Amino acid sequence: MSDAPFYREYLDYAALTRQLQHWAERHPDLVRLQSLQTTPEKREIWLLTIGLEPERPRPAVWVDGNMHAGELAGSSVALAIAEAAIALHMDDDPQWPDHLLAQLRDVLFHICPRISPDGAEAVLTRGGFVRSVPRNPGRQPLEACWEPADLDGDGRCRFIRMEDPAGDFVASADHPGLMLPRVADDPPPWYRLFPEGEIVNWDGRTIPEPAFLRQTTDLNRNFPWNWAPEPAQLGAGDYPGSEPESRAIIQFATANPNLYAWLNLHTFGGVFIRPLGEKPDSDMHGGDLALYRQLEAWAEEDTGYPTVSGYEEFTYEPGKPLHGDLTDFAYHQRGCLAEVCELWDLFTRLGLPRPKRFVDYYASLSREDMEALAGWDAKENRGRIFRNWTAIDHPQLGPVEVGGQDPLIGLWNPPPEALPGLCRGMARYWLRVAAMLPRLVIERTQVTTLDGGNYAVEVDVANHGYLGTCGIPSSRDLPVNHPLRASLVTTGCSLLAAEDNAREIGQLDGWGRGVGDGSHMPWFQRSVGNRRRETLRWIVRGEGTGTVRVGNQRLGWVERTVAVGEG
Repeated sequence: MSDAPFYREYLDYAALTRQLQHWAERHPDLVRLQSLQTTPEKREIWLLTIGLEPERPRPAVWVDGNMHAGELAGSSVALAIAEAAIALHMDDDPQWPDHLLAQLRDVLFHICPRISPDGAEAVLTRGGFVRSVPRNPGRQPLEACWEPADLDGDGRCRFIRMEDPAGDFVASADHPGLMLPRVADDPPPWYRLFPEGEIVNWDGRTIPEPAFLRQTTDLNRNFPWNWAPEPAQLGAGDYPGSEPESRAIIQFATANPNLYAWLNLHTFGGVFIRPLGEKPDSDMHGGDLALYRQLEAWAEEDTGYPTVSGYEEFTYEPGKPLHGDLTDFAYHQRGCLAEVCELWDLFTRLGLPRPKRFVDYYASLSREDMEALAGWDAKENRGRIFRNWTAIDHPQLGPVEVGGQDPLIGLWNPPPEALPGLCRGMARYWLRVAAMLPRLVIERTQVTTLDGGNYAVEVDVANHGYLGTCGIPSSRDLPVNHPLRASLVTTGCSLLAAEDNAREIGQLDGWGRGVGDGSHMPWFQRSVGNRRRETLRWIVRGEGTGTVRVGNQRLGWVERTVAVGEG
């Protein structure tokens, strides 16, 4: 692992751009940098493509990060995966055996480290809560709402606290800056908490409740699969792909059907979230579930993170699925082996027992757990989260105090000191997934002399990859999965029946079946037969050459030229 800056600190837009440009300039034959879209604040949504002959269609994987503004660790991990993918093409990498190294070198890596550069820049420069993008869609006149502002000039937006006899928070006696939920026997003073900032459209009396997703779009609710409008889904946007950031991803994925695996990086929690997002595992294709069990085993080994079902353990309200999710789009519409990783295992670091449903971690911290968090912050996080309170005169509310927590480093993201280990494990994990992609090959060609100056051209086409050529089994009938086609183009000779040129093969199985397949068990081990190979035969008249071409839009194409006859 190198000493690149993204292992030591969270990069702003300029530093991230320099890193990507450095790779593109240093490895022009291997790395291509392009912009998917220019944001409203005139920043590029960068996409890095890594692989020799990047214009040649072939199986590819996708990685994205930082679609939520404050989730900066996703960018760091995406950059680490990019660096690991580049290293595959340098000197032999001792962590990969030769056969895996050869497979990985033929995979295309598409890496978008920061889907929301405007949002990330806002959080890095001023702090405060921004879900995805720092803008209002302007669908209707704004009601009163909080606008982040640095009121005390310390460069960060934290919190305002106001004494109130009906306040629902009290201050921790042991950890300055930590506020605790009030219980009935807590003595005063009692406080109300609001984000550091000012109230827009204030009527001079009513203080609005801070909104998690009001008057803004959550990019991870703005994708086409199972999209639902407001108010059924908060943050949905006006329509699927209404935001330039999500629309750029949709357009790229639609124009590039060769994507087979998709990693969507978020924070925090320390968990992988897999499909299904809208139904229980009992409704999931068994072949897909077996593949995800293999990913689960590797994820545990390389990162220590568990894997959970999106529907069964990551719906905020049981039985009420989220709508417009990116990984649902990638899985259901693009046929990808897709998953989310919520980076940063804070709950494990605090020693908290795992609840029945993983998502309940986010609403189950007791006051004792919060005290433990503040203690961890002081000892292990250099006190980055909590700061004591400072009295100021608020321009609208009068005397208040500013301070409390800044969740960016320690809550939403790991301390930079934890980045090297996190990046190393995630990069190794995702390269293992990339090695699963299908590999279309021409195994054998044979030309046999027939009577009457005719020849038989015989070709064995096979898939040497773990995944079938259709990718995940449930996607076999998706429009993205065109059947494999084969043709023979002759020079100097001709096909006996011209209409016999084009052949439709269908799909070829891979050798892998995930974990939990009964055919692997020792009481009756068996392989699936010969569905990973197809033999093609053409009859050619005369001597010359024949070029066999096999493939489709998703796999790309493989070719082999053979001599027909003695000439």
